[in-house]
Amino acid sequence: MSLREYNVAIIGCGRIAGHNARAILATSGLKLVAICDLIEANAKEYSDEFSVPNYLNYHQMFKMHPSIDAVVIATPSGMHFEHTMEVLTKYKKHVIVEKPTFLTTTRLNRAYDTAERLGLKIFPVFQNRFNLAVQKVKNAIDSGELGNIQIMSVRVRWCRPQRYYDLSQWRGTYSHDGGALTNQGIHHVDLLRYLGGEVEKVNATMRTLGVNIEVEDSVVATLSYKTGNIASLEVTTAARPLDFEASISIIGSEGLAQIGGIAVNELQVFTPDPEACKIYSEDFSGCVYGNGHQLLYRSIHNSLSTQEPYLIDRSDCHQTINLLHAFYCSDEQSNWIQVSEGRESTRLGRPDERISNLYRTEDLLCLN
Repeated sequence: MSLREYNVAIIGCGRIAGHNARAILATSGLKLVAICDLIEANAKEYSDEFSVPNYLNYHQMFKMHPSIDAVVIATPSGMHFEHTMEVLTKYKKHVIVEKPTFLTTTRLNRAYDTAERLGLKIFPVFQNRFNLAVQKVKNAIDSGELGNIQIMSVRVRWCRPQRYYDLSQWRGTYSHDGGALTNQGIHHVDLLRYLGGEVEKVNATMRTLGVNIEVEDSVVATLSYKTGNIASLEVTTAARPLDFEASISIIGSEGLAQIGGIAVNELQVFTPDPEACKIYSEDFSGCVYGNGHQLLYRSIHNSLSTQEPYLIDRSDCHQTINLLHAFYCSDEQSNWIQVSEGRESTRLGRPDERISNLYRTEDLLCLN
């Protein structure tokens, strides 16, 4: 029996959009039918590369392609919620939301509540979970091969100079971007949960050291887990002059594992079986986003066609964004924060209508 084909469109044509497009094209049962961006050159570039129509106004896109089934939201982070809600409520389409999904848990809950009420689905993207090295270590933890986790450590040492933040007005803002932890470190925050389980409390200090922006470009933190193990986190985009490292290490009672490379793509140390390091390492030199999107899109197709549960559910996504906010709350209060209390930062995701207006699209059809 042939697979039903689902039509997918993309809103937002930054670099990650191209990676999503390639993953869609590589997935049986999915068809890329349109792309949209407010900047004509960005939309045309991907339109030419993937031979699909491009639009500057997504309302026009939906009018021309009423058979769209699902939409990738790859717009600035602070616009994910607004764009998702409009796609859900006005056009009744499923949504695939790039990291960090939504900037607050309040928005996340509202979006999921709306989707469930309308019989639609939200698919968050945390592709680094599915790197070969991460999966090997996850299986080793679950099987007891590494024993009980005792200490975990995250290090992200990347370079984002002032010119990076000056590219767009949303970058480096609490309203639409978040700092190094939200933008560059979110996958590692997610892996602290995915590999280590639920965090009990965090104590974080944030600083802006290398650029002139309102958000942090550096954070160091200590974490304590419900199971008694501890962890440390260091995320910075103040490294110069290049990206150097994105790693996570796990010290277990029966061995040590370290995943490194540019985007947790290399199994560098695995004491239970050192030969596994070669087998479970991937070369991301051609694309820092890796190969996890393809697995996620296969799961999206399965979820739409057979109702098979998607690999990352609402609760899972909520817990990662909740943990993210605990770091910011800790810095704001200069104290330990109990993650289970579900506090939201006073800074991350705060409204800024001036910036939002730059990325809103009017429905010109309704104005006529």
